[in-house]
Amino acid sequence: MNNLYDVTIIGGGAAGLYSSFYAGLRGMKTKIIEFQSSLGGKVQLFPEKKIWDIGGQPPITGDAFIKQLVSQALTFDPTVVLDTKVLKLLKLDDGSFEIHTSNGIHYSKSIIVAVGGGIINPQKLDVDGVTKEELQNLHYVVRQFEPFRNQTVVISGGGNTAIDWANELYGIAKEIYVVYRGEKLSAHEAQVEYLESHANIHLETSIQRVIADENNKCVKQVVLQCGEEKKTLAVDHVIVSHGFDMDQSIEYAFDEELKRVDDFYIEATAQTITSVPGVYAAGDIAKYEGKVNLLVGCFQDAVNAVNRAKTYVEPEANEYAMVSSHNERVQKSFNLVK
Repeated sequence: MNNLYDVTIIGGGAAGLYSSFYAGLRGMKTKIIEFQSSLGGKVQLFPEKKIWDIGGQPPITGDAFIKQLVSQALTFDPTVVLDTKVLKLLKLDDGSFEIHTSNGIHYSKSIIVAVGGGIINPQKLDVDGVTKEELQNLHYVVRQFEPFRNQTVVISGGGNTAIDWANELYGIAKEIYVVYRGEKLSAHEAQVEYLESHANIHLETSIQRVIADENNKCVKQVVLQCGEEKKTLAVDHVIVSHGFDMDQSIEYAFDEELKRVDDFYIEATAQTITSVPGVYAAGDIAKYEGKVNLLVGCFQDAVNAVNRAKTYVEPEANEYAMVSSHNERVQKSFNLVK
């Protein structure tokens, strides 16, 4: 069967992309299925945000990191299927899998589920003045910083993403207001401490209403509410960071139960092994004791998942791959051998 792959990776974020590279390194016929129209996963939401916590990698923007990650993932020419939602996974009698998607059926000897938090949709601001038509200066994702130069910006939210954006805009925006309904910002301590030096912080406060211009195209003012007190601010931009609605609606139609955590995450071992032989979980979707929920953690998950998939498909294969500096496929791919 020509359309039968050794491993199919569901999800084109960091865990899925590194799984693709490592599967190619191990000589596996590989396919990636991704819901979005491009690869990169959640990092695409923060193209100008600096990533600081990858070993051996100087601080790098999300956009540059994705480009490097995608380039590496495509090293061994995997098949990439974009704009496709996985709907159902079935296990066949021979131990292989049938993958039902919005664009047809795919077949694979093993599966790596690397969907992160699922299909991500930012939670929208639901207050008076927000209409179905998108207001041009109401943002749920910050893709470029330059439009905020010398502007007055209100950021609603108190988590890491909101505070990161506030700090990144320091020196670009004219004035920054951070409003958060909680009593204390929930971002990392160092980021909060830095924020306090340059932003106007309003705790136990929320946006109660937005007031648009006469054409209903842009927000001109926001009404903030703290207890019984209300305050109106003139603004140039509003950034909303209230988290995401996550859709992880794949139907796992196996005879064996695929064990879950909190009705969402996939229960796995530290080696990414799930309760269904041949199915492995890598990245944020996997839950196990000692899990590291950082980008660096997804790389180890990817390696473990590929190694387990390799031995599932080829029981006689080595449990681990050869060190990349000695691997002939890597050498040839990067023209390191004559």
